[in-house]
Amino acid sequence: MQKRNIVNLKFKMLLKTKNFKAIVIGISLLSIAGCGLNRGTGELTGVTGRSIWFHPEPVGMVYVPTGTFHTGQSDEDIFSSFITPNKQVSIVAFWMDDTEITNNEYRQFVYYTRDSIARYMLMEPYVVEDEEGVLRIDWDEDLDWEESADDLEPMYLPPNLRFRRGNKEINTGKLIYHYEWIDYNVAKDKKVTRQKDFKRIIRKEDVHVYPDTLCWVRDFAYSYNEPMTRNYFHHPKFDDYPVVGVNWHQANAFCNWRTRWKQQYWDRIQAPRTEDFRLPTEYEWEYAARGGRDNNMYPWGGPYTRNAKGCFLANFKPNRGNLVDDGAFYPVRADKYFPNDYGLYNMAGNVSEWTANSFSETSHSFTTDFNPDYRYDARPDKDGTNYLSLSRKVIRGGSWKDIAAFIQCGQRSYEYQDTTKSYVGFRTVQSYLGRSRNDRE
Repeated sequence: MQKRNIVNLKFKMLLKTKNFKAIVIGISLLSIAGCGLNRGTGELTGVTGRSIWFHPEPVGMVYVPTGTFHTGQSDEDIFSSFITPNKQVSIVAFWMDDTEITNNEYRQFVYYTRDSIARYMLMEPYVVEDEEGVLRIDWDEDLDWEESADDLEPMYLPPNLRFRRGNKEINTGKLIYHYEWIDYNVAKDKKVTRQKDFKRIIRKEDVHVYPDTLCWVRDFAYSYNEPMTRNYFHHPKFDDYPVVGVNWHQANAFCNWRTRWKQQYWDRIQAPRTEDFRLPTEYEWEYAARGGRDNNMYPWGGPYTRNAKGCFLANFKPNRGNLVDDGAFYPVRADKYFPNDYGLYNMAGNVSEWTANSFSETSHSFTTDFNPDYRYDARPDKDGTNYLSLSRKVIRGGSWKDIAAFIQCGQRSYEYQDTTKSYVGFRTVQSYLGRSRNDRE
């Protein structure tokens, strides 16, 4: 008992040291390395009992190999060349969604958030306590909404606010997804040495997850788009169409949820976890859009927007505003038109796509040529100084409402991180663990 008290006292003293972070990391590594040691021969053999692991292919994603390309403009647009100069960049391998995230895929996230809130409101038997004393949702227990209608009444709009007085309607404003993430830019700071400093590393987010369906009538003045507002996210006809009306924060929340949802499965089968799902950097996005080609104007090559049969190769605004000439008016199914050489659909047109990066006219000049990445976690300050400019996030690919110049691989633009648009969606990526998918040794 005396020895235990001495050990506890020593650990408390370590907590007060300036090297607390390094000490904690070191202890963790030692505890892991202490398992599976082979003491039979005294030779350096590495930790035994570790199985060979290959990165499993995520459903609905394609492999984008490690490579080098020239980012920037592929035409003679002098103005655009100032913000997208040509630069050679190397990108490490990753997985990418073959299509934009669809309405039905995003709806799974919305339903998860709704059902999670409902289960925590009801508690037993839908929420159980695990061995560590942490409350967790039991998804094997079916939730009976009708039986629990009275207890779940706070989730619905009050009767006086319902459009149809007889029907209960979920208050979408209460569908808030909470998550936490590690800010590695803060963690790398050498000044983060004390225990209380670690609170700055873990960021907490509360995000409203329901798409802004009113973006269809907000984006275009004097234009009749009310049917899209009423139906685009709700009607089964649009299930396989790209989700829109989602801001940058909502896209990141979706990535976090998708990661947690998948990791729950890995934990159940006791398998090693993979990397997190996330938004691509703008350079990853451009590299993937080019499909293994270099200096190509469009994902299919270029410089033309039609194939040999005279058919348009993307959903955009051709022929000086003839929106229907390419076979579409609004967005189309996420898997329409031909994919590029990597198997990615609609990397040009249909909907523009959020990336992880902040927008800067000069970022090409100061970012590295090795997995370049420029981010800024813009938070509203007291007086709003610089918040608007710092909250600009890069969007890529152009959309159904844009002319051909805006759907080029090298074209970059931005939207503010808090805004929702009827022409902006997203797709996710996952970093590949290993050198190449072709490695089997």
